[in-house]
Amino acid sequence: MGDEAWRAQPKLMSPLVIEKLAEALSEQYRLQKIPFSVVLHGGEPLLLGAKRLKALCARLREALPHACGIHLQTNGLLLTDEIIDLLVQFDVGVSVSIDGPENVHDRFRKDHKMRGSFSRVEAGISRLVGRSDARPLFCGVLCVIDPESDPADVYAALKATGAPSLDFLVRDGNWDQLPFGKASSSSTEYGEWLSRLLEIYLGDPKPPRVRILDDMLRLLLGGHAQKEGVGTTDYGIVVIEPDGSICKNDTLKVAYPSADQFEYSWSVVRDSLSNFLESETFDGYYSQQRPVSQICATCPDLAICGGGMVAHRWSAKRGFDNPTIFCADQRHVIAKMRSVVSCLKAEAV
Repeated sequence: MGDEAWRAQPKLMSPLVIEKLAEALSEQYRLQKIPFSVVLHGGEPLLLGAKRLKALCARLREALPHACGIHLQTNGLLLTDEIIDLLVQFDVGVSVSIDGPENVHDRFRKDHKMRGSFSRVEAGISRLVGRSDARPLFCGVLCVIDPESDPADVYAALKATGAPSLDFLVRDGNWDQLPFGKASSSSTEYGEWLSRLLEIYLGDPKPPRVRILDDMLRLLLGGHAQKEGVGTTDYGIVVIEPDGSICKNDTLKVAYPSADQFEYSWSVVRDSLSNFLESETFDGYYSQQRPVSQICATCPDLAICGGGMVAHRWSAKRGFDNPTIFCADQRHVIAKMRSVVSCLKAEAV
């Protein structure tokens, strides 16, 4: 959506940055004594190659106790046996991005030669789950919703991968730039898609977990969410760029260029991570997760919706002082869930 800050970044973390990062994470765990997860994200983290990936994972495992997870999000194209050997060696959890059956996935996920990638992603997943030593590392699949697709086809294709968990993301957008497939701020294309998915999910006698639906249902029943973007739980997410810069959640880049940057340029190379996390700068960013819109403050669905992702609240006119652009979609799904729960309670009586 227009942010090109990646062009100013090196393609790889230098040995110095990796060492400083490992030292910073080790010190932070020593101070807080609460496990956290390190996620190798991208882009495509497996472009590191086997040698660099091994060095990075070895240093992270040396720096952190096993209670701290190491995970990576990959498009699955480079899940070779050599790479899988390394993931097993260092106990690295794997999530794979796949958007549904071949016709849905290949509509948007193409290589530089404009070829669809579904068959290669499918082969990578099969290679991973086909190994008894690697299968436990498979955390799940991540699907970006195409609201023009059939939820039943998408659910069936993702379940067929053998993933223990399915996760679904809406397309990025905001009040100035509508997400793909959304006709207006009041339309409910994504809400209708997720409501249909909910019906399919609840009708499956042996379903995998579906994180977004599980979290929203759990919140509706008085529980707690485990996923960013719903509910009012706060998440302490920071991003370390290849040059060592400490940044906000990178999803903010879809609001406007450099929306993920702090006013002062913090870096693990020269700054203490613990000092940063105790600063007013971090407090301001952390509190930004809570919606400030009065529409959200008076909404009966706030405890479930949570105001959505911060980036999806953006408009040039009002900044982040808006509900999520998916407000109508969220309320559509929540209404569907309330109806389902009400029916189940009535049947129980």
